[in-house]
Amino acid sequence: MDLEQFATNVYFDRTFDCEAAKILPGEYYFTNKDMLIVTVLGSCVSACIRDRVTGLGGMNHFMLPDGGSDTNSPVSASARYGTYAMEILINDLLKAGAKRENMEAKVFGGGAVLKGFTAINVGERNAAFVLNFLKVEKIRVVAEDLNDIHPRKVYFFPRSGKVLVKKLMQTHNDTLAKREIEYASRLKKAPVGGEIDLF
Repeated sequence: MDLEQFATNVYFDRTFDCEAAKILPGEYYFTNKDMLIVTVLGSCVSACIRDRVTGLGGMNHFMLPDGGSDTNSPVSASARYGTYAMEILINDLLKAGAKRENMEAKVFGGGAVLKGFTAINVGERNAAFVLNFLKVEKIRVVAEDLNDIHPRKVYFFPRSGKVLVKKLMQTHNDTLAKREIEYASRLKKAPVGGEIDLF
């Protein structure tokens, strides 16, 4: 089972009058086209990473599975999932022509939206992980909207770097929570993917 997969839900967004890719938990998408990448986040996080010179960019959507108290260790099983999610996006951007020194990131999510989901707030752990990962990788974070108690809908335009975030003050159904809980249970069963080398 793949932990991260390339999103395939591409459609025409009438609101923004452009092609769009919708990503779900465990998916990522990158493009050099003038289009939109959109996701809805609860306790998961997304990193929007782009080459500010070429406009090549992408977004992921991931969660650290509950790894117990050793989640601050860079080699913990839990952190390996987040590392894999970040590295697969960064590597695909580099392979497509992005330059590491031109990369910048905007990060979102990590809301405390799943009541009683875990003793440790999974949203806070996800938010702390993504910021620490980018710091270690020396990718500058130019904007962030992390933690809080509300889910968010994130619209990322890689070509310009523009991001729109809509806080969802109330959700009228439990689709988001069900999606994240199902994703978390998949993570518990799946082995972390093979080694990835950053170039």
